[in-house]
Amino acid sequence: MARIAVIKFPGTNCDEDVAHAINTVTSLKAEVIWYKDFTLDPWDAIVIPGGFSYGDWLRAGAIAARTSVLERIAEAVDRGIPVLGICNGFQILVEAGLLPGALTVNDIGRFVCKWVKLYVERPRGPWLSLAEDGMELDMPIAHAEGRYIVDSETYNSILMKSPLIRYKDGWNSNGSLYNIAGVASEDGYVLGLMPHPERASEEELTPPRFSPGGRVIFKSIEYSIKRGW
Repeated sequence: MARIAVIKFPGTNCDEDVAHAINTVTSLKAEVIWYKDFTLDPWDAIVIPGGFSYGDWLRAGAIAARTSVLERIAEAVDRGIPVLGICNGFQILVEAGLLPGALTVNDIGRFVCKWVKLYVERPRGPWLSLAEDGMELDMPIAHAEGRYIVDSETYNSILMKSPLIRYKDGWNSNGSLYNIAGVASEDGYVLGLMPHPERASEEELTPPRFSPGGRVIFKSIEYSIKRGW
């Protein structure tokens, strides 16, 4: 059975939610792994879940990004092991230089927790293998430092080469530039997104106005692993 490592740092609080979602909607086996205990083998994919690693001191994700486990995760990326960062996990991947740009304080200056509507651009890679270009997804956000910023040169490179997940017009609650909610590496093997797919993978957790858009993320990695990427 394919195995997914869900990395837990001090302050992580969405690890069990992610493991539950994967174990419920896929045939994969997700296990929560304390960050000091993580080794590269025998994992088929890695998820860095949301929460407040190290209490978000300095900047969200900044301390976790400088722990030795990120060196091993960078090695996993080099080996072609898919990595997903959700919310604080996205912040960690950006702080570690595994994804471009930066995440900063919401432009309204406070924490935001609500469902939003998104769409996918140029889906590619194991986390978006079942998504279609322009596909609409619904997921909740819950963050205080989710405003994605990037310089114009880097954005133009992302726009030409990398998969994106954007907030639909009118659903950008944090002021992210270019409505960016998530960005991936060029090959799509590393994906970071601020919305929480684990909270949008089951009908029971989905409000009437929305659909469980997070399911496609986890079904995609299941499909990709079974196909051998």
